[in-house]
Amino acid sequence: MTNTDTEIISSSRDDDSVTPSATITFADFGLDPLIQKAVSEQGYTIPTPIQAQSIPHVLAGSDLMGAAQTGTGKTAAFVLPIIQKILRHASSSASPARHPIRALVLTPTRELAVQVAENAANYSRHTDLRAAVVYGGVDMKEQVAILRNGVEILIATPGRLLDHIGSKVANLSQVEILVLDEADRMLDMGFLPDLQRIIDLIPAQRQTLLFSATFSPEIKKLAQSYLRTPVTVEVARQNAAADTVKQVIHMVSSGDKQRAIVRVLEARTRQGLSRQCIIFTNSRLGCARLARALERDGIKAGAIHGDKSQGERTLTLDAFKSGAIEALVATDVAARGLDIPDMPCVINHELPFNAEDFIHRIGRTGRAGSTGDAIALVDASEKRLLDDIEKLMKRKLDVKPLPEGNPSYSRTSSPNPFSRTSAPEKMSDPFFYKPYEPSAASTVSDDASKPGEKKVGIVPAKPAVGALLGGFKKK
Repeated sequence: MTNTDTEIISSSRDDDSVTPSATITFADFGLDPLIQKAVSEQGYTIPTPIQAQSIPHVLAGSDLMGAAQTGTGKTAAFVLPIIQKILRHASSSASPARHPIRALVLTPTRELAVQVAENAANYSRHTDLRAAVVYGGVDMKEQVAILRNGVEILIATPGRLLDHIGSKVANLSQVEILVLDEADRMLDMGFLPDLQRIIDLIPAQRQTLLFSATFSPEIKKLAQSYLRTPVTVEVARQNAAADTVKQVIHMVSSGDKQRAIVRVLEARTRQGLSRQCIIFTNSRLGCARLARALERDGIKAGAIHGDKSQGERTLTLDAFKSGAIEALVATDVAARGLDIPDMPCVINHELPFNAEDFIHRIGRTGRAGSTGDAIALVDASEKRLLDDIEKLMKRKLDVKPLPEGNPSYSRTSSPNPFSRTSAPEKMSDPFFYKPYEPSAASTVSDDASKPGEKKVGIVPAKPAVGALLGGFKKK
């Protein structure tokens, strides 16, 4: 095999992202009893497909590209084997020299970095390994103190890590495993210069893991330059939303979108559904304005975007998780890494300019086996963006009127610019505004695989899924 050769392991079902193997448990991976104890304390026994198919290859030392839908446990798919592989270095010594950085996980956002760090801390809790997270937007002093005491597992955003490297606080000369989480964004041109500077400081003889929900052909080609004889694990159809997410498009003029959100939430309330939702916008200014406007309409709303300090973002997220905030209005800083179990609804106030970001946005709902609704408000100017999303997802999205009619596209107003479905002025039983009922899972024929690909079938099962680890809870 050359460095561009890839062994591809793919599952044979579209719904494998949320169905485990009935015959595989975490105990089957040969993990140290201390790690198994931590996993058991979290209540998990059965791995998800991305975990079941990735962990053995990581433990064997292979470079790997792992692709799976959001909310399917990718984080644990690399955290658990990393802990196992570097456990031999664990030391109870207080000397920082006994705790060099052995594993480095790079993430594109602060929120994702925190999520990964929580996983690393939870599953190394019974060992002498140390884990830490560093990211921008906060004072460096506390991070400096932690790094100087020594850590084996470091989770970081690239910019802040380079700050610590420049201050001679972080040394990557003993890194054995490098992980790029949300690799499609990490390899985006905006991150590439910082990423290259960091990789140049890591020993060439390392294990490299790339995980993401989406891998475009261009990103796959670029990623190969960092990998040696990689294994590619694809447990679901690429660039697809999870089957647990039910999607709908409401066509609304730009000026009516705020009122449309209010009507959607009122309709959900009438049907006994939660008003809690994440609302995505494209700009920081628009994010703040929409949150204030919703507050004036009587909806408890908060905003999270790049201009907010980390402290402000943390307070807003905590208020949202506690229920003090019903609508979290956010830019794409929340599209990746924000893991809130049982999030009932995501609303796209505006479609993202990058089609792949749409998949990450709606991936905030329907996570880890829970069900959720993804609603997009689309105006005529966004038709090209919608076309790009449908092309990426290889499917047409359902277009339906708003509950109780659509002020922008009623029978008496201008024609529907999309001309894709008839829309009565009122709907007594709209698609979204009743309790979610999962549809029958579709399957992908074995004929869809490429010649020579190794396929691994997963026996479907339907227990409830754990949220943080992405594995399945004990009954």
